[in-house]
Amino acid sequence: MNQTKDISTEQLILETAEKLFLEKGFAMTSTTEIARVSGCNQALVHYYFRTKENLFQSIFENKFRMLISTLPIDNQSNKPFEEQLASIVEAHFELIRSNPKLPFLIFNELITNPQRLKTLKQRLGELPRPMFLQLQRQLQEEIDEGRIRQTNILDLLLTMLSLNVMIFLGTPIIQNVMQLSDNEINELYEHRKKENVMIILRSLRP
Repeated sequence: MNQTKDISTEQLILETAEKLFLEKGFAMTSTTEIARVSGCNQALVHYYFRTKENLFQSIFENKFRMLISTLPIDNQSNKPFEEQLASIVEAHFELIRSNPKLPFLIFNELITNPQRLKTLKQRLGELPRPMFLQLQRQLQEEIDEGRIRQTNILDLLLTMLSLNVMIFLGTPIIQNVMQLSDNEINELYEHRKKENVMIILRSLRP
């Protein structure tokens, strides 16, 4: 019973911290506020995570692991590469859609504290590398067969990242200037998801 309660408390602290970090940023969020909003005392926050930095890194790492797990890369799949790539672009888009404030937080924190990226790399180890290598192999096979133009995995991922992230970075401005309702914004998201897939696939053709 105590173990279940402890796990629930730890998860509650994580969820509360994530919400506050996304709303206010790392610098403007205190462990005192995290404890107050989550309904526990500050000693528990310290017990589970020691510092606010550790708490932030846990959230950052969880989101990165979530991203890796949502990318449907399957080297054994019989699906054509374009179909697999479309699924990857859509999965990435939907992850950001479920966490629309995440790009703001990540960009801000990486710019103001570049050390975070080094810390994240140390904690994740080689986790992202197999995925990138597998995608690179599939990409090279398509190039060798003449089905797509000469390119590299970094260019492909940067294109996907820039297209998928930009719509969410621009949503507050677009919604305000165009006076769009939430339903219209959701329709825009669906449209942009399809457009992004089409733009990426077309950019790869010989």
